[in-house]
Amino acid sequence: MAHYRTVIVAEADPGHTFAYLSRFDSAAEWDPGVASATMLTTEPVRLGSRFRLQARFGKRAIPLDYEIVEFDPDRRVVLRAENAFIRSTDTITFNAEGSGTRVTYDALLEPKRARWLVTPILDRSFGRIGDRAAAGLTRVLTTAKSA
Repeated sequence: MAHYRTVIVAEADPGHTFAYLSRFDSAAEWDPGVASATMLTTEPVRLGSRFRLQARFGKRAIPLDYEIVEFDPDRRVVLRAENAFIRSTDTITFNAEGSGTRVTYDALLEPKRARWLVTPILDRSFGRIGDRAAAGLTRVLTTAKSA
């Protein structure tokens, strides 16, 4: 299992920050590892909302369908995606900090096959992938007061 965690202080309040990040198709705006992202369910964003992300793995784009499995407005959202090879769980928590929001982004990537072989590779690359996504997320969350 590969794990990545980062903390970012957003300029916007928890309500705006939560609204932006819980709408997970926003990942295409800040994560360079996402080629495209679309919302599959109808508005509003809520428990059970689904999003299709085309994740870049090398030269390929792999579809990952994320579903909101926990939804606590302005506080926490958990998204999960799974395919034949991998399970991804992204937990995002929101805490007021001054006039902004402290965002904790916790991502787990679990291989489903050949774990003994795949896990060391994921561990090495997931940190770099996470750092690039965190840099993009920091840029987006610290350049505008509202999402």
